[in-house]
Amino acid sequence: MPDIPRSHIRNFSIIAHIDHGKSTLADRLLALGKLTDERTGKDQILDSMDIERERGITIKSNSASFYWKGENGETYLFNLIDTPGHVDFTYEVSRSLAACEGVLLLVDATQGVQAQTLANFYLALEADLYILPVINKIDLPSADVEKTRAQIEKSLGLSGTDAVPVSGKSGINVEALMQAIIDKIPAPREQDAAQGARALVFDAYFDTYRGVVEKIRVFDGEIKKGDQISFMRKGGVHPVNEIGISQLRLVPQDSLKAGEVGYVVTGIKNVAEVMLGDTITLAAKPASVPLFKYKEVKPMVFSGLFPVNGDDYPLLKESMDKLALNDPALIYEPESSEALGFGFRVGYLGLLHMEIVQERLEREFGLALLTTAPSVTYHIYFQHKPMMTLNNPAEFPDPGDIDRIEEPYVKVAIISPSEHMGAILQLLADKRGENVSMNYLDTTTVQIIYLVPLAEMIFEFYDRLKSVSRGYASLDYEFAEYRRSTLVKLDILVHGNKVDALSMIVHKSAAETRGRQVIEQLKEHISKHQFVIAIQAAVGGKVIARETISALRKNVTAKCYGGDISRKRKLLDKQKEGKKRMKMIGSVEIPQEAFLSVLKTGD
Repeated sequence: MPDIPRSHIRNFSIIAHIDHGKSTLADRLLALGKLTDERTGKDQILDSMDIERERGITIKSNSASFYWKGENGETYLFNLIDTPGHVDFTYEVSRSLAACEGVLLLVDATQGVQAQTLANFYLALEADLYILPVINKIDLPSADVEKTRAQIEKSLGLSGTDAVPVSGKSGINVEALMQAIIDKIPAPREQDAAQGARALVFDAYFDTYRGVVEKIRVFDGEIKKGDQISFMRKGGVHPVNEIGISQLRLVPQDSLKAGEVGYVVTGIKNVAEVMLGDTITLAAKPASVPLFKYKEVKPMVFSGLFPVNGDDYPLLKESMDKLALNDPALIYEPESSEALGFGFRVGYLGLLHMEIVQERLEREFGLALLTTAPSVTYHIYFQHKPMMTLNNPAEFPDPGDIDRIEEPYVKVAIISPSEHMGAILQLLADKRGENVSMNYLDTTTVQIIYLVPLAEMIFEFYDRLKSVSRGYASLDYEFAEYRRSTLVKLDILVHGNKVDALSMIVHKSAAETRGRQVIEQLKEHISKHQFVIAIQAAVGGKVIARETISALRKNVTAKCYGGDISRKRKLLDKQKEGKKRMKMIGSVEIPQEAFLSVLKTGD
C-alpha cells in the first residue's frame, strides 16, 4: 500500500433513491480504480448477496478502497461505501454516513428528485457532510439534465450548476466526477488527537474461520497489528490478529491511521461481544470519550417467526444472533404459540426488511420458517394500571379493562406525476390518511404529505401505490406520533378453537371486511376432513363472519341395489353418528400455506 498522506484521502458514500444507479456507478468507479476488469468484473460488484443481485437492490452497505491519480499527478486513496436506497434500510445508510466526510447524491436524469432522494439528503445534512450532486443516466433518450438541475436547486437547495452529469453505465464523464470528488469533498481530519487511538465500528459480519470481522473507520491515532484493543461500550480486551483495507477482498496492512477505512480481525467468536457503533481504543492507553453513538433504532413492524420443524429452534436462535450482528435493526425475543410451537417475536423496520430477513435465514442457514401476520406496536391505557406496550395481538387484554388504545401514525411523503394525484389521494383516504400538505416540485411533479396509520401501510399499501401510479410514484415515511383510535382484536376460530397465530388488531370499521378476507383464504387452503369444519372471525364473543368446509363423504349406500328405503336410512344414520363422534374428538390440521395466505390478504 502506498503511503498516502491524510490530505489525499477521500471517504465518501453514494446515496440515492432506489434504482437510480448507485451500484452501477460504484462498478464504474471500481473499474477506473483498477479493482475490476473485464475478466473479473461483474454487475453490482458491491452487492455481494444473491438476494441483492436477484432483486436488483442493495440491502447491505459495502465498502471498497482504491487509488486514483488526480490532475496534479498525485495519488489519492478513495474509500467508497455503497448504501441501500429502499426506505426500509435507512438505518444502513445512516451507519455508512458516519464513516464519511462527503456524499455523492445521485439523481436519475429521467426521473428527477424522488422521495428517498430527499430522505437521504436530510440524513447527509444531519451528519454534516459535504453533498456533491450527481446527475446519472444522461445517455438515455428520455434524460432531461436541465430540468433535473432545476429540481435539485428548488427541492434540495443545492447548486444545480455544481451537479456533475454522468452515465454510470457507459462511463461518460465519470473521470471528471473523480476529479470533482478530489476538489470538492474534504479530506478527513482527526477528531481529538489527545484522546489517543479511536475507531468507529460501522459494520461487522461473522466469518466461520476468523470469527467476527469488524469494519472500522479510524478517527484518531493509529491501530497496528499486534495491538491490544478494547471496546468502549461492550468492554473486553482483544488482540489485533489482522488489520487491513477492503479491495473487494481483505488486504492485510501493518496498520490503519486516522482518516483510513478498513477492517480488523480480533478472533472474537461470540457475536454478542461486538456492537455496531462502538468505539475501539487501545487497551494500553484508552480514550476517555467514545466517538459518538448511533440513534437507537425502533422497529416499526412485528411478526412471529417460527421454524417449520420444531427441532430447528436452537439453530434458529444461533442464526438470529449471527444475523443481528450484521443487521442491528433486527430486534427479537422468544415467543411460544399453541399452533406453531417455539419461535421468536421479531421487530423489523418495514415489510421489505421482514421479507429479506426471512429469506436470508432460509438461504444462509438452511432453515424452513413460518412468519405470522405482521402487526405494529400499540399503546394500551387502563383505568387503574400503567400503560401497556403491545406488539403481539395474542396478548390483547380484556376489552372491559381498557380505557383507550393509541396506534402509531407515520408521516408519508409521496412524489408522483400530477396526473396520478387523484388515484393516490383516493388510496390515502381508503387507508384513513389525513392530509398535511401538497406542493409542486415543478409543473408536472407533485409532492403529497399525509399522516397515515402504520397498521394500514403494512398491508399492500406500497403495491397499491405502484399500481394506481403505474409505477411512477415514490414513497418515503417516518414515524410521526401515537393517536387514539377505535381498535378491536379480531380472533380467527377453526373448529371452535382460537388460532393465536392468526389473531390481529384492526380498526373497528374494517373488522368484518378483514375477517372475511382471512377466513376465505383459510377455506381455500385447509383440506376437507371427515367432519364439517367451521371457520369463524370473531370480535370479543361476537362472530362477524363464517365459512364452512364440508365433510368428506363416503357413499355408504353404494352397495344397496334397490331394496327397502329403511336399509339405506339405517346406513346413513350410522354414518351420521360416526361423523358426530369424530367432530367431537377430531382436530383440524392447518397447513403452512394457510398461514402464508393470510399475509397476502390485502385490499
